[in-house]
Amino acid sequence: MKPKMKYLPGIVLFLTGVLILNTLASFIPVKKLKPDQKFNIIIIMADDLDSRQLSCYGGQNLKTKYIDELASEGLKFNQIIASEAICVPTRASLFTGQYPLKHGAYQNHKPVYDNLKSVNHYLRSLGYRVGLTGKDHVTTPRSVFPFDRVKGFEPNCVSATDEYYLDSVKSYITKKDPYCLFVMSINPHTPWTVGDSSEFNADQLKLPAHWVDTKLTRKQFCKYLAEVRRLDNQVGDIMNLLKETGQDKHTIVIFLGEQGPQFPGGKWTLYDNGQKSSMIVKWPGLVQPKSETEAIVQYEDITPTLIDIAGGKPIAGLDGKSFLNVINGKTEKHRDVAFGIYNNFPEGPAYAIRSVRDAHYKLLLNLNSESSYYIKYMMNMANKGSAWYTWMNKANTDEHAKFLTDRIAKRPAVEFYDILKDPYELNNLADKKEYQAMIKKYDVRIKEWMKQQGDPGAALDVPFERKN
Repeated sequence: MKPKMKYLPGIVLFLTGVLILNTLASFIPVKKLKPDQKFNIIIIMADDLDSRQLSCYGGQNLKTKYIDELASEGLKFNQIIASEAICVPTRASLFTGQYPLKHGAYQNHKPVYDNLKSVNHYLRSLGYRVGLTGKDHVTTPRSVFPFDRVKGFEPNCVSATDEYYLDSVKSYITKKDPYCLFVMSINPHTPWTVGDSSEFNADQLKLPAHWVDTKLTRKQFCKYLAEVRRLDNQVGDIMNLLKETGQDKHTIVIFLGEQGPQFPGGKWTLYDNGQKSSMIVKWPGLVQPKSETEAIVQYEDITPTLIDIAGGKPIAGLDGKSFLNVINGKTEKHRDVAFGIYNNFPEGPAYAIRSVRDAHYKLLLNLNSESSYYIKYMMNMANKGSAWYTWMNKANTDEHAKFLTDRIAKRPAVEFYDILKDPYELNNLADKKEYQAMIKKYDVRIKEWMKQQGDPGAALDVPFERKN
């Protein structure tokens, strides 16, 4: 006997209606907050991240699942630049909205000026709690950085472990008042002792083009990538916590890569492997998922943007400017150029560098080019367990290795690169006749910026008094 069909049209109509409603729901923005409500903000920051290793930024050595998921839900910035590729200056710029000359921490571990205001003061005046968990050595004096200290993440960036828990973070983000919480991971900062390096096959890794290929370098790179994996898992844990607490629909999440890795030619330089960073902004109901921008921004622009997001007015005298209009899609541009400053002391002898770049070309001025560039943490030839030691040994018999090591240690006064064609800055165009007019134009820009900042150049890189 054939089954009865009298209910079938109704069932088909019902299922069709469900399908249409589900499709429409994907286009409906998140329910708007009440006029007196504010979006919460969580900023997750890496430590010495080579942002090119993130798979959403083209990395091929590992799949950064959770950071990629964040990018699939938000806006990916392809041109975010650290003005000084060292932890202390970058974080001080992030918190104050000032370039290193203005906030005072223009050398690593040099304290900021004690008369400054920071993101704490600006957001608190707008009704936000401002907290920090994790790496905290750029948070003195307390008068400048009065963060709510939230336990959970490891504060010491050179710790051999990075054990963390989310109980305190959960408690902080579920209180009534809106918050801006900085989650500061210590990964993948040295000593590269956490995570599972056995996940990676050293022989199959794709090394950055400016590295000398040695067995020890590949072994250390495995350890480094294991900490990138650890960082990615931490991002996943924070995102899951937001979902668990129902905060994911009204919390802006910003991921930041800080500056580049502690490998030669990365951190402590103004090459893109040091300066160029990563930033992803997820803003439910505002930011188009899977979007990206080529707008040039710097870390100094982040605090002004947070003030703008919180409903505040621009703060006079800050070097940074809000890029909220990039986030909300009202403009595709922000800065026309990004600037860079580097001072080597106390990581080695004085070696001052300045840079200016747009999305196509980059000029570097090595103000101590008569001397050799040297970083005590990486380039001490007495340390036979360093990658640099193996690089220099290989350079004795390998011309390409000698070119790559000379590029780092013996620099000309001027370097000029087409960073679109030459992203690892291996082909210096400074002596090419056809680029001289262009170089002069960029040189004028960097000299104007130095004058505006009160930057004396090489004379700035001198010993300073360290305070506890």
